[in-house]
Amino acid sequence: MTATHTQSSAHAHEPLGSLSVSRLCLGGNVFGWTADEAESFAVLDAYVAGGGNFIDTADVYSAWVPGNKGGESETVLGNWLAARGNRDDVVIATKVGAHPDHKGLSAATIKTAVDLSLSRLRTDYIDLYYTHYDDESVEVGEFLTALDDLVRAGKVREIGASNISASRLQEALDFSDREGVARYVALQPHYNLVSRDTYEGELADVAARNGLGAVPYYALASGFLSGKYRPGSTVDSARAGKAAEYLATERGPRVLEALDTVAKAHHAEPATVALAWLAAQPTVTAPIASARTLAQLPALLAVGELTLTDTELALLTEASA
Repeated sequence: MTATHTQSSAHAHEPLGSLSVSRLCLGGNVFGWTADEAESFAVLDAYVAGGGNFIDTADVYSAWVPGNKGGESETVLGNWLAARGNRDDVVIATKVGAHPDHKGLSAATIKTAVDLSLSRLRTDYIDLYYTHYDDESVEVGEFLTALDDLVRAGKVREIGASNISASRLQEALDFSDREGVARYVALQPHYNLVSRDTYEGELADVAARNGLGAVPYYALASGFLSGKYRPGSTVDSARAGKAAEYLATERGPRVLEALDTVAKAHHAEPATVALAWLAAQPTVTAPIASARTLAQLPALLAVGELTLTDTELALLTEASA
């Protein structure tokens, strides 16, 4: 897949299966939720102009908002792709299994849901299609065979898994290898500086052993690692409550202090440092972070230009232990 512009070395792309993706994956959960279509288009335009090419969404975004029914984010993204005519220059990831009307991973659900996603995205192919949540009521063989059918039909290029146990992930990979069907190339785990046990250990080991690229979500811990939430401060955000919980722990303030130290040394934002730590971890291909406004984007994109020293990485790792 060739981009229409040359990337600077600061925005080098990483392989993910047959795909080539930027170091920052732009989260689309805010599109059609806290960012309206005009704001979403502005963020998407600036992200691509800044060297980004990897956009993450899901068919369920944002069904949790009163008045929404799911598919809002894909619809905004599809409208943007149609307006810009740049479908082949970007890598679009979406997910199946959590939409209120299409829950679970039965073959029938997957086949119905993918066509609805394609329609909303206004495209005839999805670059990376994730199983959003594992559905243990379905044998891995059933959903992998259904996904393989989509790959063979040209509707999906690569597949990934999210919210899955280490044992089920290994079982799925073994099935793909044994049966010669589509195989997961990506894993989307919950992983950041204040939530390491959600990935490190068994799950990360399975990813490493099988050559999967991790694309962590909640990379900034609902905005907490941006450094805007401090003791005694109030922030007007839909996610402020969750971020405040981190402040109440011993680890939260300790991590903020380490982020501040490293950020100061590089004249960088804490968010950039938090993403750079994540990007430097074994198996991680590209962290996911979302920007509700244009102002939030530069600190995210800067991850492609920031390389932390071993000492700085160790300081952050220790603070987050």
